Amino acid sequence: MLAPPRARRQGLPPLVLFAVGWLGLMLGVALLANVVSPYAYTALDLRNRLSPPIGFGGTTAHWLGTDELGRDVLSRLIHSIRMSLLIAFGATLIGAVVGTTLGLLAAQFRGLVEQAVLALVDFSASLPFLILALAVLAFFGNSLTLFVCLLGLHAWERYARIARGLAISAGAQGYAAAVRQLGASAWRVQLRHVLPNIASTLIVSMTLAFPEIILLESGLSFLGLGVQPPATSLGSMVGYGREYLSRAPWILLSPAAVIVLTTLSVSALGDWLRDRLDPSLD
Repeated sequence: MLAPPRARRQGLPPLVLFAVGWLGLMLGVALLANVVSPYAYTALDLRNRLSPPIGFGGTTAHWLGTDELGRDVLSRLIHSIRMSLLIAFGATLIGAVVGTTLGLLAAQFRGLVEQAVLALVDFSASLPFLILALAVLAFFGNSLTLFVCLLGLHAWERYARIARGLAISAGAQGYAAAVRQLGASAWRVQLRHVLPNIASTLIVSMTLAFPEIILLESGLSFLGLGVQPPATSLGSMVGYGREYLSRAPWILLSPAAVIVLTTLSVSALGDWLRDRLDPSLD
């Protein structure tokens, strides 16, 4: 006799195991950046400018080599990981909160409020976000807070659509009607009963949007509109390293590899969570 589908799925797939391990490593590096970093990420060593990494003629003094100013690439990579993850986590959380709140508002107040939210969703989805980001950053200047809030507005309409649809569906089910008949207010029904039942889908959507935020931050930083010196991020490291691609490719390759592996890991974990949490796929 064949076992039920969930019973047959024992253990984690190798790709998911790699994703969990890599993300755990990145989180540990981000939390302990000041401890594990061998040098200050702004420290200069002009006598060792463009020193190659170990194994390619370099020494153990700089495991991943140095950049054009003699700054240790490993130290800058560690601090860049912390900055990029901080931006990605903050922006993803902002987008999820804004989108979910507007989605629940549209589901609760049908009519004019719902139409206004849907119109705003359609407008946001039709507007090229990269052009909007370039315009806002060029007009208002750049600061880390503005940058994170701006990235938080990326794809918020996705959460709004999901939250609205699931909240309307959940509100039509028996448990929501029963709670209303017991005298619960509309917002209590939404926050205490409907939201926990749709949270798994929203969490999966966050894991799928997280790598998009990382890539968007990297692209804007690459263009010089993201994280500004002396701070550093993965995208800014790639941007600075492109000028030395032929002479010192290690400046660019190490942050680029971290971006690829991190986005791949988050995407793989998000796909696996979707398969595990979505009952319609059983």
